Amino acid sequence: MQTYGNPNPTYGWWAGNAGTVNRSGKFLAAHIAHTGLMAFWAGSFTLFELSRYDPSIPMGHQPLVALPHLATLGIGVGDGGVITDTYPIVVTAVLHLVLSMVYAAGGLMHSLLFNGDIGQMGVKWARKFDFKWDDPDKLTFILGHHLFLLGLGNVQFVEWAKYYGLYDNAEGVVRTVVPNLNIAMVWNAQFNFLSINSLEDVMGGHAFLALFMMTGGLWHIVTKQAGEYTTFKGKGILSAEAQLSWCLAGVGWMALVAAFWCATNTTIYPDTFFGEVLDLKFSISPYWVDTANLPEGTYTSRAWLTNIHYYLGFFYIQGHLWHSLRALGFDFKRVSNAIGNADSATITLN
Repeated sequence: MQTYGNPNPTYGWWAGNAGTVNRSGKFLAAHIAHTGLMAFWAGSFTLFELSRYDPSIPMGHQPLVALPHLATLGIGVGDGGVITDTYPIVVTAVLHLVLSMVYAAGGLMHSLLFNGDIGQMGVKWARKFDFKWDDPDKLTFILGHHLFLLGLGNVQFVEWAKYYGLYDNAEGVVRTVVPNLNIAMVWNAQFNFLSINSLEDVMGGHAFLALFMMTGGLWHIVTKQAGEYTTFKGKGILSAEAQLSWCLAGVGWMALVAAFWCATNTTIYPDTFFGEVLDLKFSISPYWVDTANLPEGTYTSRAWLTNIHYYLGFFYIQGHLWHSLRALGFDFKRVSNAIGNADSATITLN
């Protein structure tokens, strides 16, 4: 993190990221605990929404987010997109709650019991994942594992669609989906992905994405940097702050893409579950509004899901710019000092 030339900086209790900067074990603990929080939210909110779900009102016209996403996977819904079986929904929710406790225990163990530096742990296999921010070979090794596991997640999704099925909004039924493995389709869809209207094309894209990610993951695991480690390759730039900035950029970009996709696409976001497509408006900033005729003060799931994604994505990008500039060494105190000096000059002139 940026220390502004102070070799021994101190941070307040609220600066939680500071405790993980040069301590790989604490960094891992934070990741595991964060996963536990997300799993807890998913499980608890699914049960909360299920308790409030009203089958007499279209799902998309109710303030729901977890249930619509489960419904697109064909979990608990029948023909017409109405929940017909709550058992698989409850099982999914409880499974997430159980996993959240496992993750929480792992986070606490790595935070309180295990060594704060993975390189000092007694397990040889674990020590392979110790890292320093300015060590490109170790970072690419860890990146490779992330990519490979994300690729496996895509494989799981494709296999789920192939053998269990997804909800087809055009037909109004849950059906199995065999991925379209036409590489030309995947290549062309990257330029007009918002208009994709075939589940086969969607799953084909995920199948190729799985291949690319797993191949890239293996490449990063088995290879090391070629040639000299130069500034162009990141020497002197790789840091915890830089890593944070890149993560914020990635999450922000995905949030913006999800916002535009959610606003307009009814194949990935069926109107049966998320409500009618939205109109884009602009006042101080862009925002989406419902096109459905709804009671005053109510919104579709699509409306608030889209707008929340858009504004979170916007602020993530601002966070990326902030942390990337700090990683490059920009001293933001110069800005406040410049403003202070300008105010002092104005007072003097007056």
